[in-house]
Amino acid sequence: MSGAPEPRWPHAIVFDLDGTLADTKGDIAAACNHALVTLGRAPLGVEEIAAFVGDGARKLVSRSFGVADMDPLLDRAVASFSAYYETHAAVHARWMPGAEDALQACAGLPLAIVTNKPRSATLPLLEALGMKRRFRVVVAGGDGPLKPDPRAIRAALEPLGADPRDAWVIGDGPQDIAAGRAAGAFTLGVLGGFAKESALRAAGPHRVLGSLHELPALLQRAALAGPRDAVTSPRGAGRAVG
Repeated sequence: MSGAPEPRWPHAIVFDLDGTLADTKGDIAAACNHALVTLGRAPLGVEEIAAFVGDGARKLVSRSFGVADMDPLLDRAVASFSAYYETHAAVHARWMPGAEDALQACAGLPLAIVTNKPRSATLPLLEALGMKRRFRVVVAGGDGPLKPDPRAIRAALEPLGADPRDAWVIGDGPQDIAAGRAAGAFTLGVLGGFAKESALRAAGPHRVLGSLHELPALLQRAALAGPRDAVTSPRGAGRAVG
């Protein structure tokens, strides 16, 4: 984003998961289509379903079915989606471009994940991709308010001992940016995920990255821009991984 201030060295980094670190479109679409077909509906295309992602499982399913939140069908549809997805969360999932190098560049920093994905699907996905050990804290759907509520970001940073003003929040969706900005963090929007570029930019991230391949260089610039403050030690386990 032109004219944005240079970031300070982060005391912690919060990552979104779907569309930021992991390409999960195929598995999410398969779970939605399982629910649709099970309840007598026609399946949808992967990209059509991908456009519904970002606000939690219930919103995803309601949009896929085209029903309101209070429709009696929705509870059955969400149950069908969830039961399938919990055991198929990492069939087709893979790293997003640059994600592995980005996490390597973050070595030594306290890292957290804040996702609107249910915890029952989040942890198996992290395990399957070998990500689980990299994060001290995971805040998932069902643990508290969903993004864009900033309390999700604060809940991840508190056990890391990091003030949001000293943290970076990285995500591919407007929900991530809105939550990070409201919490007071430095926000990075990553293109190529679930959200359209226009929607991501409209959320006002401090920086927009073409992919996570660009994160290591940004960290290097932040380290050179000023004193590299010591990272605060974690104060507790919080909603720890595992």
